[in-house]
Amino acid sequence: MPEQIKIIECPRDAMQGIRDFIPTKNKVQYIQSLLRVGFDTIDFGSFVSPKAIPQMVDSAEVLSQLDLSKTTSKLLAIVANERGAEDASQYKEIDYLGYPFSISENFQMRNTHKTIAQSVVILEHILNIASKTNKKVVVYISMGFGNPYGDPWNVDIVGQWTEQLSTMGVNIVSLSDTIGSSNAENIHYLFSNLIPLYPNIEFGAHLHTVASSWFEKVDAAYKSGCKRFDGAIQGFGGCPMAKDELTGNMPTEKLLSYFTSKQSNPLNALSFESAYNEASKIFKFYH
Repeated sequence: MPEQIKIIECPRDAMQGIRDFIPTKNKVQYIQSLLRVGFDTIDFGSFVSPKAIPQMVDSAEVLSQLDLSKTTSKLLAIVANERGAEDASQYKEIDYLGYPFSISENFQMRNTHKTIAQSVVILEHILNIASKTNKKVVVYISMGFGNPYGDPWNVDIVGQWTEQLSTMGVNIVSLSDTIGSSNAENIHYLFSNLIPLYPNIEFGAHLHTVASSWFEKVDAAYKSGCKRFDGAIQGFGGCPMAKDELTGNMPTEKLLSYFTSKQSNPLNALSFESAYNEASKIFKFYH
């Protein structure tokens, strides 16, 4: 029996940096196609300030129009503060609240206008809200593989923050390669050290990449014990708060190729092809 690999599709991450507003009906049509593929989770939208991410202003409206009756995929929404967590938690259809927690002080300020210390307090409140509303929290360690700002970074710092998250009750942590700074060596070192130390935490890889290095990154994470991978079809998107020249998301079709070779591909190939074609329609038009 092949081991279970979780693939999380991130249309929210693919769309959020696009300047022209994508009509709600187009988002619904695209996400609906993703719901048929068999992804473990779909990161479909965010409940954040419209000033910060105007593309996601209609996340609640998108959610209201999705048909979830025939999907096994769970839904994740990104939140940046208590208000966002309260808003997202009103919807029974949402399973996960995703919280971007940066170990780079500079990036935390750019991303949420909060210090790391303030972000810890906010996370405590989000965990409390999630507990009351039967949601799970996924914490993304942003700049998990380094940062361009000169802020301190090494594997011990990542480990210290993982320890703190664990004591707070977080049990899903996704190491995020926000600017594509990871390489096979530090991916392997982080996952191979952290995964055995924290058996209560499900570790994920949210890797950004250029076309030439996707394989080595996925291979290093998988061989180090990671079973949870974020992707975006055709590698669209990236982090609009990081820098102007975006490194793309991990292309989901590359994940599909890799895990097919390992006989661990959980996705429906025909439905994926349909969703891939929908992505081409939307993103090539708006890019």
